[in-house]
Formats: sequence, C-alpha cells, structure tokens
Amino acid sequence: PYTTESLAASDVTVSPFTLIFEKAGVAFAASVMNAVILTAVLSAGNSGMYASTRMLWDLARQGKAPKFLGKLDSRGVPVNALIVTSIVGSIAFIASLFGDGVVYIWLLNASGMSGFIAWVGIAISHYRFRKAYIAQGKDLKDLPYRAKWFPFGPIFAFALCVIVILGQNYGAFMGEAIDWNGVLVSYIGLPLFLVLWLGYKFTKKTKVIPLDKCELK
Repeated sequence: PYTTESLAASDVTVSPFTLIFEKAGVAFAASVMNAVILTAVLSAGNSGMYASTRMLWDLARQGKAPKFLGKLDSRGVPVNALIVTSIVGSIAFIASLFGDGVVYIWLLNASGMSGFIAWVGIAISHYRFRKAYIAQGKDLKDLPYRAKWFPFGPIFAFALCVIVILGQNYGAFMGEAIDWNGVLVSYIGLPLFLVLWLGYKFTKKTKVIPLDKCELK
C-alpha cells in the first residue's frame, strides 16, 4: 500500500511491483521482477550508448563535432565517440550521488526537454519537406509513403510539443512569487538548445533555405 515505508521516502528503495509480490508471499516472483527490471534498464542503457555514440560519430563526419570523434577502428567501431559517450554517462551517474541528486535532475530535465525539441524539429522538417516537394513540381504519388492528415499532423505535433515544453513546470509561475529555482531546473534544456543552435547558426552563417531550393534527394 501507499503507506509502506519504502515508498514513503523521496528516494524509493524498492520497486512497487517487487513490493506487491513480497506482500503476497511470492518471494521468487519478486526476484524475477527485479531481474526483469534490471534487464530492461541495462537494455535501455545499451541502446542509449549505441545511439549517442553513432550520433556523435555522424556529427563529426558532417563537421558539426570535433573531427577526432569521426574516426573508426579496424572493425568499424567509432571508439573515440564511444569513449566520450562513456565518460559523459559516467559523470552523469556519479553526479547523482552528490547534492541530493540536484545535478542529476538538471541533466534529466535537459535530456527530456531535448527530446521534445527534437520532435518540434521533426514536425517542422516534415511540413517543409511536403511543401518543398510540391513547390519543386514533384508529384506526391511518387513518394513511397505519404503521411495521412497532412498538414494537420505536423502542425498538431508542433503545437502539442510546444505546449508540453512550456508547461513543464507551469506551477512555478502560479504562486505569489515566481519560483526561479524551479523554472531553472525545469527549463534548463531551452537555453542550452538556444546556445548550441544560435552558436552553430552564427558560426556557419546558415539561413532558411527557400522551398524551391531545398535538397530533397
């Protein structure tokens, strides 16, 4: 039940699923559930490690990250990118052990925010792709796949993601005084994104490409 001591603290020490089996007297099932949860966590960590490593490697190949991250070993493994990813992941894990996990929460919020920002970018890209395809005189029937409900789909996804981003911690603005600490913790991902995006834009002097000039191949 919710009154159980192990669930009452801010740092939960046991999985609710495991607790259910323990209370029911099915000890072996609790162990199985722990194994399942641990396996899922390791799988998620492995997937994150692979995706982060490959993204760093590809960014380096495009000139958007340090060149040394784009090197491969004799087996085709981007070792440098893997090492950097491992170091950053280890630092994030170690940070969770200090300061009541404040740094970890900041990192968690920043990564979560980046996911929604990525989906905003996907929605914009999809919308502009379809518009550019038509602007260049191409027939939509030639596409192997056409998303339904265009343009409602990408517009709805864009609006929904923006609402979620802005509403991450709307409660910080609802009190008598704005909770600036809560705002900073919840929205730390936004200034990080803007710094990286604007930094790249000004460094590379990029501009919005007209629809009839977009590269669609």
